[in-house]
Amino acid sequence: MSAYLITSVSVVGGPPTDLLIRDGLVAEVGPGLSAPDATVVDGTGLVALPGLVDLHTHLREPGREDAETVESGSRAAAMGGYTAVCAMANTSPVADTAGVVEQVWRLGREAGLVDVQPIGAVTVGLAGERLAELGAMADSAARVRIFSDDGHCVADPKLMRRALEYVKAFDGIIAQHAEEPRLTEGAQMHEGEVSTRLGLIGWPAVAEEAIIARDVLLTEHVGSRLHVCHVSTAGSVEVLRQAKARGVRVTAEVTPHHLLLTDERAETYDPVFKVNPPLRTAADIAALRAALADGVIDVIATDHAPHAVEDKECEWAYARPGMLGLETALSIALDVLGPEWDLIAERMSRTPARIAGLTGHGVDPAPGVPANLTVVDPAARRTIEPAELASRSRNTPYARMTLPGRIVATFLRGEPTVLDGKAVK
Repeated sequence: MSAYLITSVSVVGGPPTDLLIRDGLVAEVGPGLSAPDATVVDGTGLVALPGLVDLHTHLREPGREDAETVESGSRAAAMGGYTAVCAMANTSPVADTAGVVEQVWRLGREAGLVDVQPIGAVTVGLAGERLAELGAMADSAARVRIFSDDGHCVADPKLMRRALEYVKAFDGIIAQHAEEPRLTEGAQMHEGEVSTRLGLIGWPAVAEEAIIARDVLLTEHVGSRLHVCHVSTAGSVEVLRQAKARGVRVTAEVTPHHLLLTDERAETYDPVFKVNPPLRTAADIAALRAALADGVIDVIATDHAPHAVEDKECEWAYARPGMLGLETALSIALDVLGPEWDLIAERMSRTPARIAGLTGHGVDPAPGVPANLTVVDPAARRTIEPAELASRSRNTPYARMTLPGRIVATFLRGEPTVLDGKAVK
């Protein structure tokens, strides 16, 4: 294996030091290191973080390789500083059997750019009618531990209870897309002043909050583990705050776009801003940011949702919801949180790795730990050009925006997947 010496780098915001990577591990950390056989990376002014981990990525393969593949999505993840991603189940065929999750897992291993951990479906075909093969997926080579019908809510409370009870046997997690479907029929955007003015059917905040409240109670009753996907409202934050105060085993994520963009973006009718759950209000953003800072929200997760051109460049009503996120997430975190490196490492690496049970990820660079890390230039600013993204799709809401931070290098078990800001393979 190759050896790399990163000189004068700040480890998670600490004082400048040297970091030697050898044989897939962080071999040494300290000032004045020497390694004649190592490739030297000048880390002056740069920050080394544990490799980022995303709990919510759509890689589209199998079935929609026109929008993304495991390989292209993995490359986008590496370019964004990620060393592990959890791949959602809404593929075609749906990842509701051991065979499909193993296929995704093996494609990730073959690409070798990030560790791809499949998420299994909760219900067969995401139809919300009967449980999928949860045990078989958990026992498969992919070792699935998180299950989600993301894009669809497990709306039936009896079925949700059964799922929570089933995964409790192996300490699994049900990750819920919180949306009461009877309250969002025909919805096009957040229900509020802007939707009224535009004449679009609204997606009310209570549709999310009601499901979270129900599922928190079910989780508390069962004693299982619940993860709430893409929290988007101030009311949801309060439900989660109360649940955590009672000791309920619930974790939650927020997306970069819900931390930055408001429903006013819909005024352009540009479908790139159509997403589920929808962009909310400035008051919701303020509540989400505060909850992220104080730990009520545990994780920043991208909900990276690539779409082919024909699914986005059309009338708003017919456009598919979703946005790219992997290559811009750290920049949005820097923009929102500032250079709070320990907080960024906690919300984007340590905690998601712990929730997903990804051993070797989410560990700060230190002697003897796997060299899964990313190196960031916090002083750089870059203008997002969709055509330059590694993803196969181009539906980024940040096109032509100038954002802080640039990924200089990403290492997966000591081997660079990104070096000097460029993909290695």
